[in-house]
Amino acid sequence: MSTSKPHPDPYDFMPAVPAFTLGSEDAADGRPLDAKFAHSWTAGSEDLSPELHWAGFPQETRSFAVTCFDPDIANVSGFWHWMLIGLPVGITQLRRGAGSGRDLPAVAFHIRNDLGPSAYLGPAPPKGDGPHRYVFAVHALDVEHLPVTPDMTPAFVAYNMTGHILARAVIRPTFEVQ
Repeated sequence: MSTSKPHPDPYDFMPAVPAFTLGSEDAADGRPLDAKFAHSWTAGSEDLSPELHWAGFPQETRSFAVTCFDPDIANVSGFWHWMLIGLPVGITQLRRGAGSGRDLPAVAFHIRNDLGPSAYLGPAPPKGDGPHRYVFAVHALDVEHLPVTPDMTPAFVAYNMTGHILARAVIRPTFEVQ
């Protein structure tokens, strides 16, 4: 990273909620992501979202939101790579590439990422900046539909989501451009 110590984890500053299990065939806590999951300007990348699956969430869960955030970018607000809202409670897995919007339930939708498109945006840290963490989270929500729309900013949607989070599952893979 461009600083001598990593930026704080964003969930260290959020209200504490119970945890549940998040797994992936493609990503693991503290392990580098394969280049195919990186942003399209990175060599060998395909801008694919990794497969994710989860279990053990509270019985009161009414929907899920999936997010990916880089806290290690050289600014004070981090960078939102992915925000998927409105997944029905019966969905407990996203296939590899679901971040493109294909094969999603009609009620689910993407919020635009910090580069602009409403889709998954793979990692693309500056060359030589060291490994960045990519905080993938599945949020169990107490509502079926958040009062948000796809054109809202990720920060605004995250703010609106905060009071509805029953539990959270997180993995933090890394990615580095050398």
